[in-house]
Amino acid sequence: KEKLIFELKIMMSSLQSVSSSGRTSTSEDNNNINDNEDQEMTKLALASFQAREEQIERKKMEVKGKVESQLTRAEEETRRLVRVWEELEVLTDPMRKEVAMVRKKIDVINREIKSLGQSCQKKEKEYREVLEAFNEKNNEKTQLTSTLVELVKESEKLRMGKLEELSKVLNPKR
Repeated sequence: KEKLIFELKIMMSSLQSVSSSGRTSTSEDNNNINDNEDQEMTKLALASFQAREEQIERKKMEVKGKVESQLTRAEEETRRLVRVWEELEVLTDPMRKEVAMVRKKIDVINREIKSLGQSCQKKEKEYREVLEAFNEKNNEKTQLTSTLVELVKESEKLRMGKLEELSKVLNPKR
């Protein structure tokens, strides 16, 4: 708008310089003709200015309409997205709670499993040690039992041998 006003002022000053340079002080007809020409030029410039103003106003209204249309669409899209977001929040919220509860339970069970696993390993180690000691003692008992049986047999043989000697001493005739 300011640019057009500036152009209009330039056109008017150039018209005035043309009309003042083309005037002679002795002829009134020239003054009237020049005044008429100045007025015609001014009218044309004003008409051009008004046409440009109207064109600018039309463009402005078009752009304003497009912007309003896009704003309306953006607002509708925003409302739709907000609605979708709210629905997502409602959907995921209960699942999050359940997932969190299950994860907590899994963590508790993992700690219990770790503790039980350590206890189991410790008891398995103790069991192996006790089993090994049991087997050693059982083997030792078996060896001692075998030795005892041998000693008892040997003792019986010796006692029988002694008894037979004693019997021979008592009954030499036989």
